[in-house]
Amino acid sequence: MPPKTRVTKEMIINAAFEIARESGFENINARTVSDKLSCSTQPIMYNFGTIENLKQAVYAKVDSFHAEYLMQMQNEQNSMPLEIGLNYIRFAIYETNLFHFLFQSGYAVESSVMDMVNSDELKSVIEAMHEAIGMSLSQTKEIFLMVALFTHGYASIIANNALKYDEELIAKYLERAFNGAYLSIKEEQQ
Repeated sequence: MPPKTRVTKEMIINAAFEIARESGFENINARTVSDKLSCSTQPIMYNFGTIENLKQAVYAKVDSFHAEYLMQMQNEQNSMPLEIGLNYIRFAIYETNLFHFLFQSGYAVESSVMDMVNSDELKSVIEAMHEAIGMSLSQTKEIFLMVALFTHGYASIIANNALKYDEELIAKYLERAFNGAYLSIKEEQQ
């Protein structure tokens, strides 16, 4: 019977995720991961071959984590689209290193904004928004994209420490952006 694997691929990804979260994706390397796991660098290189392969696996985990984060309703009085937008910005504030990894590292696998909107990671977000606003799926995706581009601007400015977070003010403008996008799509329908 072969010996049990002490350090699994999942353990390595989780350790590298924590490194990215705590100190940035730039600090993911064989030594930092092995130190976090209290092991040699051999299991890391055996399982991933290169640190770039490990970073790509961690990026996918961060992407899934981000999609789940967007769906956490923190204020039940807000509409689903507003909470998704606010959570996007909250992610930039409270998970700044992961935000940088997702949106400012060059690791994104999507080559266009429509690829992003159609990604597996955003399916649950788009579906929830679709149910909340009652428009067709393609119209919901258009609204999502318009509001996401607006929201990403706020999130990026905040994540780069150039703007103080004022949730009440931002919520007001996110509502306006959503309402404008909604009315624009609705008007095109007529």
